[in-house]
Amino acid sequence: MTHLNPIVICSAMLPLTTLAQQRPNIIYIMTDQQTATAMSCAGNADLHTPHMDKLAERGVRFENAYCSLPLSGPSRASMFTGYTPTEVGLEENETPMPDALRTETLGTLLSTAGYQCAYAGKWHVNTNSLPDKVAFGFENLHGHNDFGLAEACVSFLQRKPDKPFFLVASFDNPHNICEYARHQNPPFANFQEPALENCPGLPANFAINPYDADALAFEKQRNHRLYPTTHYTPDNWRRYRNAYYRLIETVDAEIGKIMKELDNQQLWDNTVVIFTSDHGDGCGAHQWNQKTALYEEVINVPFIVCLPQGKNAGKVLPQLINNGVDFMPSICDWAGIDVPQGRNGVSFRTLVEKGNELEAHRPYVVTETNFAQTAGTLGWMVRTDRYKYVLYDTGRNREQLYDMENDRGEMRNLAIEKKYKETVKKHRWLLNEWMERHHSKATRFKAKYIPE
Repeated sequence: MTHLNPIVICSAMLPLTTLAQQRPNIIYIMTDQQTATAMSCAGNADLHTPHMDKLAERGVRFENAYCSLPLSGPSRASMFTGYTPTEVGLEENETPMPDALRTETLGTLLSTAGYQCAYAGKWHVNTNSLPDKVAFGFENLHGHNDFGLAEACVSFLQRKPDKPFFLVASFDNPHNICEYARHQNPPFANFQEPALENCPGLPANFAINPYDADALAFEKQRNHRLYPTTHYTPDNWRRYRNAYYRLIETVDAEIGKIMKELDNQQLWDNTVVIFTSDHGDGCGAHQWNQKTALYEEVINVPFIVCLPQGKNAGKVLPQLINNGVDFMPSICDWAGIDVPQGRNGVSFRTLVEKGNELEAHRPYVVTETNFAQTAGTLGWMVRTDRYKYVLYDTGRNREQLYDMENDRGEMRNLAIEKKYKETVKKHRWLLNEWMERHHSKATRFKAKYIPE
């Protein structure tokens, strides 16, 4: 199916070059709480994700994509408003959306520009599901429930819309790992727990770095309900990792249903398909589960972009992407519409279409965090080409630096070593610059937060 730009009123009056200017359909597939390496195409032998792998074969996979804030509501708010969560006061779950943003969300922008916008699944920008049959520019196809979500998307595609469409398929899993960790039944999945010998082993970075930020240990102890793994044994962690991977395989099968319909209708020819997750999960690294911390497993997310007709299929790129603030400008870029003022994200469209691993892009990305559910710690991460700098607002070893080429598992905190003093200073300066540009709530306190 192809769609011409709605400005084409009479084809007989326009040159062929104008007729060739087509706007693509856009499909956004999102999981919840999936770390970047939790796909078999990323080299993980502990699970099998044939449909995510197929997306990677058809598209461009980014190894260094990061969320805006590792919590569902703030991360999704960033995607659909184009702001960092703290810029607009959406750094906690269930926060009401400011009235000024309601007419400038991504769905509203695209529907106004002539796209047919539809949403299925978890919304959670402010409420778990979209609040009405039509909300924020989207037709509400299906609520917060993985059962029937893929089928609702397939039914939408089978209508064969007569104009370009923007379809969001937002799955809850593998977020059901939260219920599993709390000894509750996973609401949107069923799987058998095998014998321990058939569970995955412990991760290579299972040990806690001796110079890790002690604010994290404090947060873990302070709210055992949210982080119910304080007394986990290594065997418990292996069972946790097994459950997590089985949940990802469950959602992979659901994604396959949507991909099958794309095949049936040959929609790949004029459709951009983007796959990502709102944040990751500790998955036992540093004995951490769930989200909020700034560990790599928590903030580094899967990110695959499939271009029409398979352009640059199978490419793996190293450039830095923020899947929150960069999402709106990229979608607007493909849709041919202006990005509203005040957004500072960077479109990744040109980067994907060139497919060149040496192409200059963002010099750095920032992820922020807020342990708001315990009225606790604030934190920031600055990721540059080589290094990852982490700063928490309190506690010992609150400043961290890791070499992402040689220590992706974050086991050696270079911030305590004298020879990295200038590298640490450089990253402090970048964080200061970011706070100024994004009007972070921490800006007026940066003298307190950022060391001299």
